[in-house]
Amino acid sequence: MRAAAFAEPGGPEVLKVMELPAPQAGPGQVRVRVRAAGVQPFDAAVRAGWLPPYLPDVAYPRIPGNEFAGVVDQVGPGVSGVAAGDEVLGFSRLFSYAEYVVVPATDVAPKPAAVPWEVAGGLTAAVQTAELAIDGIDLADGETLLVHGAAGAVGTAAVQIARRRGATVIGTAREVNHDHLRALGAVPVVYGEGLAGRVRALAPGGVDAALDGAGGHALEVSLELVAGRRRIVTLVEHGKAAQLGVRVVQGERTAERLGRYAALYAEGAFAFPVRRAYPLEDAAGAHREIETGHGRGKVVLTL
Repeated sequence: MRAAAFAEPGGPEVLKVMELPAPQAGPGQVRVRVRAAGVQPFDAAVRAGWLPPYLPDVAYPRIPGNEFAGVVDQVGPGVSGVAAGDEVLGFSRLFSYAEYVVVPATDVAPKPAAVPWEVAGGLTAAVQTAELAIDGIDLADGETLLVHGAAGAVGTAAVQIARRRGATVIGTAREVNHDHLRALGAVPVVYGEGLAGRVRALAPGGVDAALDGAGGHALEVSLELVAGRRRIVTLVEHGKAAQLGVRVVQGERTAERLGRYAALYAEGAFAFPVRRAYPLEDAAGAHREIETGHGRGKVVLTL
């Protein structure tokens, strides 16, 4: 199979299309012929040499990618409820930048026909991260949530999830993305010097919780505005979280959650813009784009 992989850690340029052995579905597993794979900062960290602590050492060449959509083409022994030919979306730990990926059958959900491949391939990281983060800070009806990086994929999902729970959302973003945030039901605010004051003016009753998708100054502003530090969750400042007493995202991804948001998208009740789709051969270009830290919506690879 073809895969975008790297033989040694480094910058985006180390990602190359390689011919590698195709995986085979074992007991309890399915193999999916991938049509689209999401790209996210997690993947860039893996490419640079990091591996999460829950993964054993992975041999080189390494294939990044932990979200995908495609067509099931192998079903292992003991699997029920999934059949060859089913269109699915799902999640893995690595290995999704490839023509084939093997995962437990419990880690895929049916893809509604109304969900385009590019959306399906990049949906899981955003909706799972956003909902787990909002669950962690126990956001309630009538509260005010500050979302930093609100126009990105996770931010876009978080704004909608919080609004569905009855919260007021203030979202930081570049001005070019303010109409996008208004359409989602958020109150937009620009980044930069004086941010805390601008947020206070928009939320005279105070900010109850914050989701930091930007780090740096954004996290400092969150600490200034939110009284309870355990009601701040950071997606980027993992190294500082324990010292500062703020949360990181915890909890397990589930096919039920993924399927629920795919169905909402198909019904027109959930927006999920794709910023750009790159061919597998330009995985390096996709990584360069996500490492800018700016942009509306999701970056994906197509196969």
